[in-house]
Amino acid sequence: MRSEIAVVTQAFAKVFGDTAGLTVVRAPGRVNLIGEHTDYNDGYVFPMAINFDIVMAARKRPDQLVRIHAIDLDRTVEFSLVQPIEHDPEEPWSNYPRGVLWALQGAGAKLEGMEMAFLGTIPQGSGLSSSAALEVATAVAVTHLTGFEIAEPDLALLCQKAENDFVGMKCGIMDQFISVLGQKDHALFVDCRTLDYERIPLELGEYRILICHSGVKHSLVDSEYNRRRQECENGVRILAEKYPTVKALRDANLDMLVAGRDQMDPVIYQRCYHVITENERVLQSVKALKAGDLKLFGQLLNQSHDSLRDDYEVSCPEVDLLVALARKVEGVLGARITGGGFGGCTVNLIHADAVDEFSKQVLPEYEKQTGIKAQVYVSTAANGAEIL
Repeated sequence: MRSEIAVVTQAFAKVFGDTAGLTVVRAPGRVNLIGEHTDYNDGYVFPMAINFDIVMAARKRPDQLVRIHAIDLDRTVEFSLVQPIEHDPEEPWSNYPRGVLWALQGAGAKLEGMEMAFLGTIPQGSGLSSSAALEVATAVAVTHLTGFEIAEPDLALLCQKAENDFVGMKCGIMDQFISVLGQKDHALFVDCRTLDYERIPLELGEYRILICHSGVKHSLVDSEYNRRRQECENGVRILAEKYPTVKALRDANLDMLVAGRDQMDPVIYQRCYHVITENERVLQSVKALKAGDLKLFGQLLNQSHDSLRDDYEVSCPEVDLLVALARKVEGVLGARITGGGFGGCTVNLIHADAVDEFSKQVLPEYEKQTGIKAQVYVSTAANGAEIL
């Protein structure tokens, strides 16, 4: 972390002249252990913050000018707060911090001019949520600089609003929530309807969470994501006719789904089947971890992947190959795709002694079959956003 702080402050000085009056913050990416595509169905998710971050240096200016520098891209934008904050199609990366400033203004924060520089250690296109980390880092820095007081869950909601309504990506609350509220050595069980949450100790003993980046990001992810949301909403509409208590898929169970099957397109049935069973897997995972039953937790990870592949159809051949290869490694208890889908990463529950074997067995075979070099990261559960 020291080296990242040094890089950020040096880059800040280079772009903005000096480092007087700097606030430095970090906000982590995340890996979702289980509970995929449940968040926008008012369901349950179970992410952990990872030790890959966005690190941002920021300070006030005496005028109304905002200047933001992306160190990794070596790009700078500037705009005046005298005018309404607008979407920038030329520098799309800047819409994440812009959106947060816009949302803070809407929440009543009195903004003034500022300078910010940031870098990321979260692998781009990995599905480990660099966008939410950038939003949260911006929000933490700006609320600190302006003295605007806001509770942590509300800060996460504000960042989600920025991504939904300013950037235009209709994400659920999970990514921002875990980036704000993560805790070292804990995963976060979140009820996406009530926003109640519980930090669950991640007591893995000799096991580790290994993230494997497939090196693939198919362009389908946004359009297919919006389609899946629509399919789930169609399922809810059909179920609600028979069961008025069903406001979202989180309210439905398999008996209801089976009873409504004749009214549903087979694809809609499959989508609903995944979400209903995935919510149950999250609840079972929390119980398994509390009971120290890592074997059961691994089985639930495997079931989750199979359902995402077959019922929700958001995997892809490359990721399916990574999962199949991982499951052949002795010491791997479970493997599944994590994130929105169509590429990105797998999450694996693996014995510490098997990590080297995983790299030796999985990576060469994956490269042989796909021509792509996958990357492996072993991560512990990290703290949420903080001022350094």
